Amino acid sequence: MEYRKLADTDIELSLICLGTMTWGQQNSEKEAHEQMDYAFENGINFFDTAELYPIPPMAETQGKTEEYIGSWFKKNSNREKIFLASKVAGRTNMEWFRDGKHQLDKKSISSALENSLSRLKTDYIDLYQLHWPDRPISLFGSGGPSYKHYELKDTIPPKETLEVLSGLVEQGKIRYIGLSNETPWGLSSFLKASEEFNLPKIVSVQNVYNLLSRVYEIGLSEYYYREKVGLLAYSPLAQGYLTGKYLDGARPKGARTTLFERGQRYETQHAEGIIKKYIQLAQDFDLDPAVMSLAFVNQQDFVTSNIIGATTMEQLEVAVKSYSVKLSEDLIKKINSIHLECQNPCP
Repeated sequence: MEYRKLADTDIELSLICLGTMTWGQQNSEKEAHEQMDYAFENGINFFDTAELYPIPPMAETQGKTEEYIGSWFKKNSNREKIFLASKVAGRTNMEWFRDGKHQLDKKSISSALENSLSRLKTDYIDLYQLHWPDRPISLFGSGGPSYKHYELKDTIPPKETLEVLSGLVEQGKIRYIGLSNETPWGLSSFLKASEEFNLPKIVSVQNVYNLLSRVYEIGLSEYYYREKVGLLAYSPLAQGYLTGKYLDGARPKGARTTLFERGQRYETQHAEGIIKKYIQLAQDFDLDPAVMSLAFVNQQDFVTSNIIGATTMEQLEVAVKSYSVKLSEDLIKKINSIHLECQNPCP
């Protein structure tokens, strides 16, 4: 396994991070434990989860993912060997968890953290991330590439949220702070507040990044080089669309989009044509399209870790082994050429 430093810390994280959002919905506790066993045995020291998981979020399953991780820690007594990341959900209309209180203020964050610690059977979380901002922005591809501005009178400012998280760092309940689904303005605001008021610095941003959505490169990637805030890339296979399994309207049995119809982000006007070109390119170079897509993410300097998720052990094995595949300069040029034909068809 390859390892990369987390920001300016001395922590070495595995390039492949084990994503967990299917556990408790598509995967049983036994299957989740099997995935964690395999990942750990293959050098992965970084697991990512969230209080909201599994996805899609439902009242009857919320929190099960963290529970499965907690039972694995209890069974193996190896908590200290894993760098564990979780997330606190921001403002949402999902009223069925945390008593409907989701603003990123002291009461809400503290409640979310205590609940996560209990489920995870641990007394600390290594990286605690804001799952999405408190302020209104377009999320998960719902608003397209454009920012549409409107204000909320009760938005919690970055400084206030950082102060809350700083207190939890001082208590030893979290070690580091990260953002997720964030914009350049949002990250810069948190960095400014941390410097101006001597508060903990953001160490990572977890955003979507794949061959169909390279928006991260436009503004946020610069922060890695100037501030050492790297990317934790999620959805590197574009919810499986980059494998080709959904081409021409196919709906494989048991696949996420088949079960939940949550693939609209990757069913835009030009996406399928671009996907077909990437798949053909991978075949031209005798590569599995999934491996090519994952290896592309792995090779980016600004990527600290590539978060992979799987519902089968076969999928997991392919994803984990992708770290050892290096794409040639010629292949990278051809990937970029396809990208320039239709940049970010699924922002």
